[in-house]
Amino acid sequence: MSKYIAELIGTFALVFAGTGAIIINDVSGGAVTHVGIAATFGLIVMAMIYAVGDVSGAHLNPAVTLAFWLPRRLPGRCAMGYVASQITGGFVASLLLWSMFGNRAALGATLPAGSAWQSLVLECVMTGLLMFVILNVSTGPKEIGVMAGIAVGGVIGLEAMFGGPISGASMNPARSLAPAIVSGEFHALWVYLLAPVLGAVIAVPLWRLTRASGV
Repeated sequence: MSKYIAELIGTFALVFAGTGAIIINDVSGGAVTHVGIAATFGLIVMAMIYAVGDVSGAHLNPAVTLAFWLPRRLPGRCAMGYVASQITGGFVASLLLWSMFGNRAALGATLPAGSAWQSLVLECVMTGLLMFVILNVSTGPKEIGVMAGIAVGGVIGLEAMFGGPISGASMNPARSLAPAIVSGEFHALWVYLLAPVLGAVIAVPLWRLTRASGV
């Protein structure tokens, strides 16, 4: 149970801090700024990797869990529990933010600035790059080590910086699902459920191609 509790707490922290930054930026008239929002997402993921990475691996993302399960780096019996914990953590965070701020900024829901196709491709590529980094810096199914938090948090912050204005830079079905349902903002939700999964799955064979041993 400790692994599932760690995933619940970690994903709660991700959604609470990340979407909270979006909400507070709206409430404060832009005090947080886009750069601040991007940095918040990167820093909270980095912090959670160091906090619970040695317990659950700090996936905090159903797409990441799926990509660890595909090459059998995570047992199937754990994968479903991880996903359930991640989604639960996201909903608890969104409900808490809603209780404090109401439906401000659609609770940080991810919405395409352009076409759905544009955001689909962007989210897919960004998640693929993120997953490629995660697979290469992790140990087994766990994101642990001195550099894992910096590498993964840095990639998330970077991608949120450049991709956020177009797609919202979700790269995480749990991060998008909870704000969308709690706020009632379902526009193009399918993009943010499908694209991260596709990107993470594509990253697995690309990761294998870089491993001489063929693991």
